[in-house]
Amino acid sequence: MRLLLAILIPPLAFFTIGRPFQGLLCAILWLTMIGWPIAAIWAVYSLTQYRNEELRKEMRGGYR
Repeated sequence: MRLLLAILIPPLAFFTIGRPFQGLLCAILWLTMIGWPIAAIWAVYSLTQYRNEELRKEMRGGYR
């Protein structure tokens, strides 16, 4: 669900993972048609980084 959101509406993906400032920057980039593919790639990359962080936290036992 978040992956589809990251591709279609990149700024919302940032807001769902708790990164509002990046979401605002992404929204500005997304508003230009030239910047839309870059914003989508950035959102997908950030989403994968978020998932990796969550997995690391889970493997550590929830610490940090």
